[in-house]
Amino acid sequence: MPAKGASGFVMPCTRRGLLAGAGALLAAGLTACKRDRRILRSADAHPSGYPTVEAVREMGRMLEARSGGELVLKTYPGAQLGQEEDTLELTIFGGIDVNRINLSPLNPIAPETVVPALPFLFRNEAHMRAALDGAPGRQILDSLYDHGLVGLCFYDSGARSFYTRDRLIHSPADMRGLKIRVMNSNLFVSMVEALGGNATPMAYGEVYQGLMQGVIDGAENNWPSFESSRHFEAAPFYSLTQHVMAPEVLVVSRRRWEQMSAEEQALMRECARDSVPYMRALWDQRSTDAEARLREAGVEIITPDPEPFAARVEGVWQRYLNTPRLQRLAEDILAMGEATG
Repeated sequence: MPAKGASGFVMPCTRRGLLAGAGALLAAGLTACKRDRRILRSADAHPSGYPTVEAVREMGRMLEARSGGELVLKTYPGAQLGQEEDTLELTIFGGIDVNRINLSPLNPIAPETVVPALPFLFRNEAHMRAALDGAPGRQILDSLYDHGLVGLCFYDSGARSFYTRDRLIHSPADMRGLKIRVMNSNLFVSMVEALGGNATPMAYGEVYQGLMQGVIDGAENNWPSFESSRHFEAAPFYSLTQHVMAPEVLVVSRRRWEQMSAEEQALMRECARDSVPYMRALWDQRSTDAEARLREAGVEIITPDPEPFAARVEGVWQRYLNTPRLQRLAEDILAMGEATG
């Protein structure tokens, strides 16, 4: 008589049937193992090959190796999962697990994220990295928790400077009347207006055409973005004001985070932290290469005195450091700058 298996199907009592039954059990076991192999989805608007994308991939390699293959981080670069504002909302609601995000969309959510984007806050790159790796950076990351996000680490985004179509910017007086493209950020609008320019929020993808057609007179960004976007073809004057060194931030959905064990959470933090030097090495090389290519292309470059620019934005600081908590955070960062020189 045929015998019924555990699932109710009829299986002949033969050697072939026993082997088939063993195979079914093995397949069931493998399926269970696959369920234990949890996949985390990570979003990034930057394209494949960009330092932040490659840093998250490196984090994923470390996470998979150190978890024994139980945690797998799958990256989706190039805005495959949407633009930053969209993916940020999805991350908060748990639709995306991990996200590399610019600080600007976070400003309305967590006021602390405004502080590292203040103009002329950081004295130099060493100051910026020391502050973000230290207690001020941890305070900013921790401020995201009540808003549905867990901050893991900061990635570099370079020093932003002004580039223009027709003239170099030696002082704030040279910015008078210039239409300068900025990100969709109240802070950046306030900064450019305080410097005497006409701030023009515009999508990044529209900047090249805007420069070519004269819709805008200039923009501001770091070496790699200025070079890779080929904005220098329309705006060959680069003034190294280095007015903002706002970082990128890597976050995890709090909903996903609370489903993890304490050991898994600690491992996520560890791998994120260990990916930062990897990212910075890639970023430093990319910046060096971009600057060399821009100089070779004939871009005219100057380094103006930053003091007149910094003096003009004091009112911006007063406007955005509007609580004692934010003021103390900025003061702590400034104090670290004195230590780093």
